[in-house]
Amino acid sequence: MLSLRSCATLTVAAAVLLAGVGVSPPAAATPDPSPVSDPVAHVDPLIGSAGGGNTYPGAVRPFGMISWSPTNTAGDQTNAAGSNGYAYNTPRVRGFALTHVNGAGCHPGAAGDIPIMPHVGAVASSPTADTKDAVYASGFKHENETATPGRYTVTLDSGAKADLAVTTRAGVGEFSFPRGSAASLLFRVSNSLNGSEDAEIKIDPAARTVTGSVLTGAFCGRRANGGTNNRKSYYRLHFVATFDRAFSGTGTWVDGDLRPGGTTAGGGEGYATGADRAGRGSGGYVSFDTTSDTDVRVKVGISYTSLDAARRNLAREVRRHDDVASVAAGGRAEWARRLRSIEVTGGPADLRTTFYTALYHSFLQPNVTSDVDGTYLGSDRRVHRLGWGQRAQYGNFSGWDQYRAHTQLLALLDPRVAGDFAQSLYNLARQNGGVWDRWVHVNGPTHVMTGDPSAPTLAGFYAFGVRDFDVRGAFRSLVRQATVPHPDGLSDAGCPGQCEGQRPNLAEYLRLGYAPQDTCHCWGGAAETLEDAAADFALADWAGRLGERSERAALLPRAGWWRNTFNPSAGVEGGYQQARRADGTWAWPFSPTSDSGFAQGTSATYTWMVQHDVSGLAAAMGGRARAAERLDAFFHRPDGSWATGGDGFRYDPTNEPGIHAPWLYNALGQPWKTQETVRAMASLVYKTGPGGLPGNDDLGTMSAWYVFAALGLYPQTPARAELLLSSPMFTKAEIRRGSGQTITVTAPAASPEAIHIQGVRVNGRPATRSWLPESLVRHGGHVAVTVGATPDRTWGTAERDLPIDHVPAAGAPVPNLPGRCVPSGAYCGQRLQYDVDGVATTDAKSQGDLDGKGWSLPAEQLPAPGTRTVAGHDYVIPATTGTTANFHSLRGQRTYLTPGRYTALHLLATAVNGDQRTEVTITYADGTTTKSPLNVTDWASPSPHFGEEPAITADTRYHANGTADGRKVHIWHIAIPTDPTRDAVSLTTTPAPNLKVLAVSTSTSGPE
Repeated sequence: MLSLRSCATLTVAAAVLLAGVGVSPPAAATPDPSPVSDPVAHVDPLIGSAGGGNTYPGAVRPFGMISWSPTNTAGDQTNAAGSNGYAYNTPRVRGFALTHVNGAGCHPGAAGDIPIMPHVGAVASSPTADTKDAVYASGFKHENETATPGRYTVTLDSGAKADLAVTTRAGVGEFSFPRGSAASLLFRVSNSLNGSEDAEIKIDPAARTVTGSVLTGAFCGRRANGGTNNRKSYYRLHFVATFDRAFSGTGTWVDGDLRPGGTTAGGGEGYATGADRAGRGSGGYVSFDTTSDTDVRVKVGISYTSLDAARRNLAREVRRHDDVASVAAGGRAEWARRLRSIEVTGGPADLRTTFYTALYHSFLQPNVTSDVDGTYLGSDRRVHRLGWGQRAQYGNFSGWDQYRAHTQLLALLDPRVAGDFAQSLYNLARQNGGVWDRWVHVNGPTHVMTGDPSAPTLAGFYAFGVRDFDVRGAFRSLVRQATVPHPDGLSDAGCPGQCEGQRPNLAEYLRLGYAPQDTCHCWGGAAETLEDAAADFALADWAGRLGERSERAALLPRAGWWRNTFNPSAGVEGGYQQARRADGTWAWPFSPTSDSGFAQGTSATYTWMVQHDVSGLAAAMGGRARAAERLDAFFHRPDGSWATGGDGFRYDPTNEPGIHAPWLYNALGQPWKTQETVRAMASLVYKTGPGGLPGNDDLGTMSAWYVFAALGLYPQTPARAELLLSSPMFTKAEIRRGSGQTITVTAPAASPEAIHIQGVRVNGRPATRSWLPESLVRHGGHVAVTVGATPDRTWGTAERDLPIDHVPAAGAPVPNLPGRCVPSGAYCGQRLQYDVDGVATTDAKSQGDLDGKGWSLPAEQLPAPGTRTVAGHDYVIPATTGTTANFHSLRGQRTYLTPGRYTALHLLATAVNGDQRTEVTITYADGTTTKSPLNVTDWASPSPHFGEEPAITADTRYHANGTADGRKVHIWHIAIPTDPTRDAVSLTTTPAPNLKVLAVSTSTSGPE
């Protein structure tokens, strides 16, 4: 653990350990007591450029359309060293591209359009034919590289230097070459990160301009799980480049054909990779005489609508006499203004760097896609114009990621941009037949991920006070998407990772109350159910704010549908989210560490994804105390150390589905654990340096989480504006909302060791609640937090102080418990969760498979379904015909009983694939347990090996190939004693999936 922290930050676990053995913790770096006056100086754009953060270091302004940054190569021109072009550990560049998306996870990610490469040496062959980037690329050393907000500079090993600065839609680049060298700028117009469908270039030596475009898109088009569906174009980026000096030569290329002196060319690369794309593409170059002048200045404008618009963007944003220095100065000033939206005091230098870089990354998106004159490319690929009141059209919405942290931070800090972004998403939806796509790249619907994230995003915007968009129109459109089935919802195109249906198989979802794993046309049924429950809560809550009572009444019950995929029997811990089939049965086999039924996460992670109903989730798990115990195990390894990823059973701070989980302790009445856990994760996985992000930044989401963590605030739910409290990392933070309010958070004793809240005052009054009301966001205010090194286990723990869930309480605290057992004399036949069809009929021998090898029991020789007496005991026998499941595999799950005082459990069970041994644990209502061995003989054994009683004998087995083998097989009766003085509530076993149970009955008479 100690090796994972920076020298400036002591982890919680390490501090406790060192204190326990009497060792003084190392001294923290000296905090600066003054407010940060120049936040730009604390930003390091290289943070996250290694280790999977997928950030880029190039020149960009807040929400900028243009982002001029390197495309690094690992020796494959059809790929890139990093998902978004740049990989810190592969310092070899083949161009400086004009567009990027921060932190996207697909490799390659998105955009990377129009790489421009300064090349030293003759252009003697087609750069596209240089498929391994051996000739027309250059290495560089990081000591020759400088990245600051709005400017990027690097000197390449070839001797060429690139110095880049940008405005919102244009940029200035100054390139220098070794004196006397052959020098050219290569325009790789077709070589976007994902490839291209088409590209074109035109060189005008008389006007000293290069113009062109690339037709591309294909975000996540190389992904294995559905990516081929996205190998399509949805935008054309146009560019114009003007130069300050004449060309000494020109040339173009198409595929492997070099055309010296050429001025026009065209052709795309396609969207494949490797040999299927290598050697394809087009571009052009302009050369310069370096005998007496080694410098070249180029000004570039871009547009998604037309070449003329690119010219207007350049003319409006870059003045005639601008150079890199002047544009960079303007960029620095704009970044300073944005970053001053939060002014912090205190904290060592490393903490300030981590914080302000996270804030910087949060302001990189959404990205402006409209021109200076208000035109923009819609999702219908037509040119539109901004409506009244909208200041800009934005693109790039990583909804599944951003709605969990980033969109709330955007609404908190800049409601005006959030309003334009909301209108932008609504515009794109209207142009897309009313469909709100969950992952929009520029203008293009890509369908990536799962759920309906636009609903909580816009509802959250509204809750945070964002009003300047078509609120009613957007609301009604989202409600329609949530209530009226769309034909795309029945399509499997792009599934599982990019399913086209935004509310997949909605009719079936509405009928069942959950997304069925076998017919949902989605990535994973359980994940889809959880996502849609969160979205429906958001719409219901928004409806209430708008006075839309009927919509609220219809949608609010759906917020509780997460209960329909919560299986209390799924694990010994007390229940998990589990995929479910359309017939109501659970999808087995199941493991908390499996991602079956989920999207980029396991059941162990997704089970906690019920932010809007934490009290309901806690009740389903057996109460707040039990839920907190489970959360403890989720965050800690068995040795007590913090879980930081790589274990499907525990917290994964590198991906979004669980990033809210550290804050759940507040609702469970143990807020001091929120304080410990948030601080531990912030110090363990967020650092300075290129590897300083825990995972893909996902358009600022992971960075936004850190900003909230450092402030000691986090949205209780994505769709509302209450803020959960934890301990601030800075002695003071002033949050200046773009709408005029200021929220000041002070913690004078804040330090890496002082992580526990001792008391809070809000606007001067003592506050014992572990959360802040929405009114503080609306009106501003002062939150004063007293912190110390030891936990206060009384603050924020009273019932009245817990966060409030704005959903109705469920009638049954634990969902999906089995129905009550069926009484019959001295017995009560228990109801089981059957997972295997182990029975077939003589005319349908293929329908059963008890042993996993195709063998099954003959239905004709089993007791008929219903209450039946077998070997002197009464049982409820399941259906034995058709394809219904009728055997209960002992996979280690919890099997619930109707609570009662029983003397014995009677099992009709058998074993397949050899004798099976396990241990049964009976759990009683008071929490005590008893254990008994359960040893069961193989079904085909002629006699029992462990004293079982033959209960059912069949004289043959059926095989799925239509045959019968005439081998006698048995189902055995086994009695397990229980304590009749206590109420038995469940049984669990060590995993023995080859041990199959047909029926269980409980008796009030002695074991037999």
